[in-house]
Amino acid sequence: MTEFFPRRSIAWKLEDPAALRRLSLSLPQMALVTGLVLRLWRSYTFTHGAPASYLWVGGTFLVGMTVLFLMLTWHIGNYTLRSWLWRAPLFAVLESGTEIVVSLALTTLGLEPLGAQMAEFSDWLPTATRVLVVRVAGILLFTLVLAVVVRIVRRLVPAAREP
Repeated sequence: MTEFFPRRSIAWKLEDPAALRRLSLSLPQMALVTGLVLRLWRSYTFTHGAPASYLWVGGTFLVGMTVLFLMLTWHIGNYTLRSWLWRAPLFAVLESGTEIVVSLALTTLGLEPLGAQMAEFSDWLPTATRVLVVRVAGILLFTLVLAVVVRIVRRLVPAAREP
C-alpha cells in the first residue's frame, strides 16, 4: 500500500519568470512600452538639442531605431519563426498606435514638437499617417531580414559542429 501512497511526496514548485522576462513575452506590453518610450524620446530630442546639427539629428534617429528594433527582437526572439508572421505586424500596429495616441495627448497638452514649433491638431493626422506607414514598413523589413539571418545561422551552425 505504501507504493501508492508514499510517506514523502515531492513538492513541485513552479517558478514565475522575472518581471523583465514576463514583459518580453507579452506582445501588447512590449509594443505599448516601445511606442510610449519612442514618442517621449522624440519629443525630448526635438525640444532639447541642436536640430541644426546633422550629427544630433542622425544620432537621435539612430538611438530611436535601435530601441525600436531591440525591443522587437527582444519580444520575437522568444518565439518560433512561424509565429513571427503574425507577431511582427501586430507589434508594428500596436507600437505605432501607441505613438499616435501619445502624440495626440502631447498635442492636446501643447507639448508635441513639430520642428521648431509645437504641433497643432491640423498636424496630427499627417503625422499619425506617416508614423503608421514608416513604423509598419520598417518593422516588417527588419523582421524579414532578421528571419533570413536566423534561418542562415541555424543551417550553418550544425554544419560547423561536424568534423
